[in-house]
Amino acid sequence: MMGAKGAATFRTIVCSLLLLSLSRDCMAAESNQVQAALLQVNTSWEASRKIPQTLFGLFFEEINHAGAGGIWVELVSNRGFEAGGLNASNIDPWTIIGDESSIYVKTERASCFSKNIIALRMEVLCDECPAGSVGIYNPGFWGMNIEEGKAYNLVMYIRSMEPVELTASLKSSDGLQNLASADIVDNNVSDWRKIQLKFVAKGTCRTSRFELTTSKRGVIWIDQVSLLPSDTYKGHGFRRELIDMLVDLSPQFLRFPGGCFVEGNWLRNAFRWRETIGPWEERPGHYGDVWNYWTDDGLGYYEFLQLAEDLGAEPIWVINAGISHNDEVDTTALTPFVEDVLNSLEFARGSTKSTWGSVRAAMGHSEQFALKYVAIGNEDCEKKNYLGNYLRFYKAIREAYPDIQMISNCDGSSKPLDHPADLYEYHVYKKADIIFHLKDKFSNVSRSGGPKAFVSEYAVNNDAMDAGNGNLLASLAEAAFLIGLELNSDIVHMASYAPLFVNDNDRRWNPDAIVFNSWQHYGTPSYWMQKFFRESSGSMIHPVRLASSYSDSLAASAITWKKNEDMFLRIKIVNFGSHAVNLTIYTTGLQVGVDTARSSVTVDTARSSVTVLTSSGLHDENSFSDPNKVVPVSSSLPSAAEKMQALLVPYSFTSFDLALDSGVPQAHT
Repeated sequence: MMGAKGAATFRTIVCSLLLLSLSRDCMAAESNQVQAALLQVNTSWEASRKIPQTLFGLFFEEINHAGAGGIWVELVSNRGFEAGGLNASNIDPWTIIGDESSIYVKTERASCFSKNIIALRMEVLCDECPAGSVGIYNPGFWGMNIEEGKAYNLVMYIRSMEPVELTASLKSSDGLQNLASADIVDNNVSDWRKIQLKFVAKGTCRTSRFELTTSKRGVIWIDQVSLLPSDTYKGHGFRRELIDMLVDLSPQFLRFPGGCFVEGNWLRNAFRWRETIGPWEERPGHYGDVWNYWTDDGLGYYEFLQLAEDLGAEPIWVINAGISHNDEVDTTALTPFVEDVLNSLEFARGSTKSTWGSVRAAMGHSEQFALKYVAIGNEDCEKKNYLGNYLRFYKAIREAYPDIQMISNCDGSSKPLDHPADLYEYHVYKKADIIFHLKDKFSNVSRSGGPKAFVSEYAVNNDAMDAGNGNLLASLAEAAFLIGLELNSDIVHMASYAPLFVNDNDRRWNPDAIVFNSWQHYGTPSYWMQKFFRESSGSMIHPVRLASSYSDSLAASAITWKKNEDMFLRIKIVNFGSHAVNLTIYTTGLQVGVDTARSSVTVDTARSSVTVLTSSGLHDENSFSDPNKVVPVSSSLPSAAEKMQALLVPYSFTSFDLALDSGVPQAHT
């Protein structure tokens, strides 16, 4: 135990820190509104417990154009002209340049790709075309962000019975500003020819489009038009600035690819992993009928595994359990689904000599992916065939891969599961006050064994005023909920917010953690709230006790975590109420370190800090015009002061990181 003098100094520093950082004039309360609270933190190693290394991570779903037009950098929408179906000539968002007297386009089953048989037939009807040329253009996903000096790689396939004279261009949305262009002149394209070009933009336009034009009469077939920026995250095709936002959360796992996206409204539109691997030209794509848009599946099973590896996160593969929103496969007919899942695991984990492992190797990843978690279905527990189907998958996977952890859709927090599982899923989307009070959800769950909890989807929503597009109120309720998960991390193994991304042009679900368009992005308060927990996974959690008549509006936790060789004590406190709080903090149990000659802990103020998330308005949100309206504000630790009381302003989330010089609990090292 540290000496009395050391303990007093420690308390003084903590309280001084609180006073400096939290006494904000804009939210100061009258003295008759101030509440009192006592926080006791026991940091002894005997009372401490290690938090699971996997506690906080990410859940990605193809929703809100999060992948197509989001983290996946393909700039061309409907690049293979497949989105209209086999019989329709709907080529949206492709549009003709010219009019019907000068150009006629339709889709035909004329492609050289067996899985993507649709191609575009473009017939130029004019001898003297208007304004010199006609053709087609693609605006991408609400405009392509083309930036001066950056390189863009074009791949496309063409065929014609006559020599072709085409111009490929990157232009502004009105077609008036030419950002880059290249001529395609070829006298021998009677068979399909692959064209590859590199553009270097000579200007910037945030809402650009890609054009293919000609002034030569004739018929040209066009297929599989892809335009990718050269600069992607680790060269793997991901939008760098959006993935950087994920890296900053230090995620320990990545759950993918959904969600409802895995199920589909109907099984015919469910995610099929085998259709999303191999050459991109041979991926047929599919219509996601839950969120109602087409994806070309350039972001497929392989890319999700690659992204998890790039993030240093455990991949969690959510499989279809033979169940959609509207139809189910009977357990007696499930064998093809089970075999398909086993094949998917062989693709990820098989040797290069195995059938599916060799396919992975041919795609450029000879090493096995570290896939250890499989979620069997999504929110399917109450479906008629779920239990029978689950057990078929469970038995087959356990026999083939004994180390894989299997996750049930059935909530085991209120009663024991009636089937074997390594983890069970708990999803919660509620109003802010409900989410706040769910901080105690797992406090009374049985500790007598059984599967751990995976809180794979949580967020405040369901009410426009409560959640809006992501506001301070929602983030504070969620912060308290996560503090509760920390305190109960002996039975909660993982947790992830949902949804992760939203393209501002396609808000299918509100709120979301990260908002973007073709060139901008920002984090909502819920995103910034999660950054307070990025060091929690694998750290040590300490018992805390809050004593206050106002404790129903407070939530607190304490951890020690390590950065390189430095050790920090982090105390997090949520004030979810409308009153300020005078808080007194006492700590006990800090052990003397290896150097037994030192008898007390010291705090290195130069390496210590306090961070506060709050705002002048409870429903304040971030936006493209004001992306930092509600973000954490950090400051350094001040010199020691005599006062030991701290003022927590209303509606705030505060984190103190105190650098410990010598009083590190021995078990923490």
